[in-house]
Amino acid sequence: MASKPDSKRAALKMKRADYMKELRKLQAELCHLQAWVKHNGIRAIVVFEGRDAAGKGGTIRAITERVSPRVFRTVALPAPSDREKSQMYLQRYMNHFPAAGEIVIFDRSWYNRAGVEYVMGFCTKEEHRRFLQLCPVVENYIADGGIQLIKYWLEVGDEEQKRRFEARITDPLRQWKLSAMDLPSRSKWYEYSRARDMMLEATDTDHAPWNILPSDDKRRARLNCIRHLLNQFPYEKVPAEEVKLPKRSKEGAYDDTASLSGRNFVPQHY
Repeated sequence: MASKPDSKRAALKMKRADYMKELRKLQAELCHLQAWVKHNGIRAIVVFEGRDAAGKGGTIRAITERVSPRVFRTVALPAPSDREKSQMYLQRYMNHFPAAGEIVIFDRSWYNRAGVEYVMGFCTKEEHRRFLQLCPVVENYIADGGIQLIKYWLEVGDEEQKRRFEARITDPLRQWKLSAMDLPSRSKWYEYSRARDMMLEATDTDHAPWNILPSDDKRRARLNCIRHLLNQFPYEKVPAEEVKLPKRSKEGAYDDTASLSGRNFVPQHY
């Protein structure tokens, strides 16, 4: 098991230039992983859970911004509809499971039942107990079915979560991140901690272990997560076919710029 981050190191925020340099290297490796996954028909699920304002969205964007959304598919489901509420709990998530050559990233997942639903009273204690009992069984079937399941829990500290929530309240560019569950989650810190502990105790298994990602420093967290994710696959560079850009044909040539005259153009303010 990996050791906890050094407190002195964690206190030193990573410089942006150093972060961007390392991120570009890791994103290049993600492109190699992408080609290998597609070439070999790999199926994988990556689950992102954690405290509110822990940085799940930013970490997922760092992973996916340079790869194809057809290989790295991100799933962020809204609250269930009345019809979905009548289904088996995991059913609506299974509809998004990967086909060959896909890595599906769940931004929140079936673990909503172990966290926000339990703490906020959206499910009964019996439904919560039943979920914790059955979840490892279902995940075992997922793994036995040939899908690699990787789970991350992002853990942000009390003071850092407070700072991020305050930034969301005051910064117009971040206010969209402030959900109806954010403020109640802040007041229920220890309830979420106990729910987390119960979840880890029940679902941290050999076939689907949890990986704890300290995220007070978002930049370090993103880099550490990508490197860890890459290490979960025995990927290698897939030989690529040589690509040559064809010459533009002159057949049927005409002034295709003049033909746009008189059309509505976007004003050139920049």
